[in-house]
Amino acid sequence: MSAADRPYRVTVVCHGNICRSPMAQFLLREALDEAGLGERVVVDSAGTSAEELGNTVHPRTVGVLRRHGHPDLGWGEHRARQFRPDWFDDTDLVLAADHPHADRLSRLARDEDDAAKVHLVRSFDPEAVAAGELGMDDPWYGGDAEYEQTYDEIRAAVPGIVEHVRAALDG
Repeated sequence: MSAADRPYRVTVVCHGNICRSPMAQFLLREALDEAGLGERVVVDSAGTSAEELGNTVHPRTVGVLRRHGHPDLGWGEHRARQFRPDWFDDTDLVLAADHPHADRLSRLARDEDDAAKVHLVRSFDPEAVAAGELGMDDPWYGGDAEYEQTYDEIRAAVPGIVEHVRAALDG
């Protein structure tokens, strides 16, 4: 299958793949569907660590998504996995939750083309860019308020990500 025939692929990456990256995966999936791009884009997620391999989405992640009325787009089936360098071959956009993950992904990149695919999630939020606040704290260490903050940060970046994907598909 040629690159033009295959879906555009987005992988969201955080540390353990149980909080930030699956939250962003499901919010982005929903937004892409609403934008009419769902059939043309595959969204998944992974972690940089093997600590949580096989674990489900953190209950507080599911809780914040439920509180905000989002449909279950696979929360129960999600199992944490670790990003591998060969995934760059089939991934068009790799979204890192924060600077250490972006750095780790850049080190995993095998060449400049791989490295160019790595972006911070919040780099698609104009307000975060203007404030110079592109990292996203790990909510795992906190409570519901931290998960709400993560939710807000991801939601602010989603429209920019959707437009980036749309432009890539149209280009």
